[in-house]
Amino acid sequence: MTRPQPRDAFKSPRFAQPATFMRLPHATDLTGVDVALVGVPFDSGTSYRPGTRLGPREIRTQSSLIRPFNHFQQIGPFDHLTVIDAGDVDASPISLELAHQAIESRIGEVVAAGAVPLSVGGDHSISLPALRAVARAHGPLGLIQFDSHIDTWDEDFGSKLFHGSPFYYAVTEKAVDPRRFVQVGIRGPMYGADDFAFQREHGISVLDIDEVGRLGVDGVVAEIRSVVGRGPVYVTFDIDVVDPAFAPGTGTPEVGGLTSREALQLVRGLAGLSIVGGDIVEVSPPFDGPGQITSVLAANLLFEMICVVARGRQP
Repeated sequence: MTRPQPRDAFKSPRFAQPATFMRLPHATDLTGVDVALVGVPFDSGTSYRPGTRLGPREIRTQSSLIRPFNHFQQIGPFDHLTVIDAGDVDASPISLELAHQAIESRIGEVVAAGAVPLSVGGDHSISLPALRAVARAHGPLGLIQFDSHIDTWDEDFGSKLFHGSPFYYAVTEKAVDPRRFVQVGIRGPMYGADDFAFQREHGISVLDIDEVGRLGVDGVVAEIRSVVGRGPVYVTFDIDVVDPAFAPGTGTPEVGGLTSREALQLVRGLAGLSIVGGDIVEVSPPFDGPGQITSVLAANLLFEMICVVARGRQP
């Protein structure tokens, strides 16, 4: 079986041709697809700095350098999976409700076709409609959330939908099983002592950044695996879990986070889990540093996720 491959860099310069993720083919037909990369250029759920609507386009551009074999995971994922760049969701930039409907509909199409959706945001509110669509097919999901913020507040300025509320509603709507939900890298100032009341009430596991430092990468991976178990899992990676020294291009940066290397190692550690969907969110190119380092990191993290899915399909 011949599977789509990234464009050959020895025959076509990396900076040539329209930008798709890793220069994979752009396709809307989901027949026979194993993994569909879906851009979600939407940031109307942000509460501070905007710009994440430009994330999918810049991440695609910066992904052109990534080579197709992963030395650390020892796999060439495109030899094992049919992976396409499925383009973008046309999400309304002025209505969260309409945008979320469009996101849920498109991710639902990907899941119904038997493919794993990997979404590229966009702000973190996009995770809620994606989780709804994936849970409709697989039942209540385990959730691994790499993030500096808890994102379990119930509203902001009277709005139920914003980038700080997706996991409050994912849990209360039963799209996510809170006993199989782990938050990794939480840090920064909070609104008050009761901010973690929701986690305590529902049995959500929290590994804050000090606990991550104490356990180390291997210990964190072991704890993640212990919490989510063998059932279907969704992975959401908010780029602000990484220290702004390595990922300045985000809307709500928090000091004292993961290094780029730790972020890559943590994602690699998920190999073997039953990952049925995922996303990378909150990359804001207008605030990025020299060389678009945040988008470069996000593109590489997405490649690691693809490799993790590929390894999960191996005997």
